[in-house]
Amino acid sequence: MPRMMTILFYAFYKRLFPETYARHIGVKLGRGCRLIDVNFSSEPYLVTLGDHVSATATRFETHDGGVWVFRNEFPDLDLVRTIRVGNNVFIGYGCIVLPGVTIGDNVVIGAGSVVSRDVPSDCVAVGVPAKPIRHIQEYKDKVLRAGVMTKRMSAEEKRQLYLSLYVAI
Repeated sequence: MPRMMTILFYAFYKRLFPETYARHIGVKLGRGCRLIDVNFSSEPYLVTLGDHVSATATRFETHDGGVWVFRNEFPDLDLVRTIRVGNNVFIGYGCIVLPGVTIGDNVVIGAGSVVSRDVPSDCVAVGVPAKPIRHIQEYKDKVLRAGVMTKRMSAEEKRQLYLSLYVAI
């Protein structure tokens, strides 16, 4: 297959079947994951994602490009590490997960965070660099107070409910 066709094929494959694509390039991926517009660096086989992991517009970076400044002196130098993500983890939109990081189980990573060090289980972590800000139970309690049970509603039922709650008619 000509190179341009191969590039297009993999772009569509990645977009339409992101979990299958991730496994194809070597990511160790658990059950029930949801990957939307996720990118893996040049060593995807060093990334392990547990069961029920969701990530959107996330980049998993397994190598430290900063060694570029030493490339003339040490042309073969690389700094590469694994990335491990536990079970039941949500990684918000636009996050970057850096080399050597382990994210525990039952974790929410806030949108736009840069995860540069390990994140323990059972917490919400946000920021640049990402830091734990609360226990997952606190987040659950907050969400249950503020949330609305709409996932099984039809689009029209959901629309009517949201309009009645949030828009003055």
